[in-house]
Amino acid sequence: MARRRSGLGKGLDALIPSGESAPSESGGVTFISVDEIRPNPRQPRTRIDQAALEELAESIREHGIIQPLIVAKEGDGYTLIAGERRWQAAKLAGLRRVPVVVRDATPQQLLELALIENVQRADLNPLETAEAYHQLHTEFGLSHAEIARRVGKSRAAVTNTMRLLGLAPQARQALLDGKITEGHARALLTLESPQAQEAALQTVLREGLNVRQTEELVRRLHGERRKKRPKSQPNPAVRAIEERLESSLGTKVRLKHGKRGGSITIYYYSDEELEALLDRLG
Repeated sequence: MARRRSGLGKGLDALIPSGESAPSESGGVTFISVDEIRPNPRQPRTRIDQAALEELAESIREHGIIQPLIVAKEGDGYTLIAGERRWQAAKLAGLRRVPVVVRDATPQQLLELALIENVQRADLNPLETAEAYHQLHTEFGLSHAEIARRVGKSRAAVTNTMRLLGLAPQARQALLDGKITEGHARALLTLESPQAQEAALQTVLREGLNVRQTEELVRRLHGERRKKRPKSQPNPAVRAIEERLESSLGTKVRLKHGKRGGSITIYYYSDEELEALLDRLG
């Protein structure tokens, strides 16, 4: 029989038993009171959309909780590892007991597992993800490569996300509030001073600029001449190759293709990103 893999970095499915065994604290599904559960102190999510929570609560009233919560036994209660929204919605729906799987977890695992759950479901704001990566790096000494392995991302993706913490305060808040996207944020990051970032942010918000327009605004602020509009649309085949390379390498790539060959330009924005690219390229 094949040995079962550890849950960390392998997805939440590895943390939940394939079948419901007798209630126990060794991995089976059991029911406990919602009042016995305490929130995860290392939950990376800082906000929960109230309207979405109401919808989930209504679904729970109708169908119950399909996937059990994951908790850790601590003292006379339980600490939530994964399932923050389901727990909150269950209380909103008036449930007294919820299905759980009990797992042993260290403080580091409390953060890792909560992060994995949210990342897999694309529930976290990019800045919340960056904060969680930063916590794993500073508090637990994990390298960018180790974080990447645990959450199933590329090293370059982890590094790029953590760069968002360099945003000016107003820009960080705008990203957290959903007023700008991660693409806007990356463009603003190329401006060195917080004052320049916040000034550009006000223009973005006031004029409703998209990501490409924001990149053009930043180029102008850097004093770069505006690039001439190409006479023809980019070759779809060339752009498709660029997108494949960008997806693989986790950074911007440009391909120039001619009759006698061409060139590939790979962009990086820090020594850490360069190191990650060199690792991926072997």
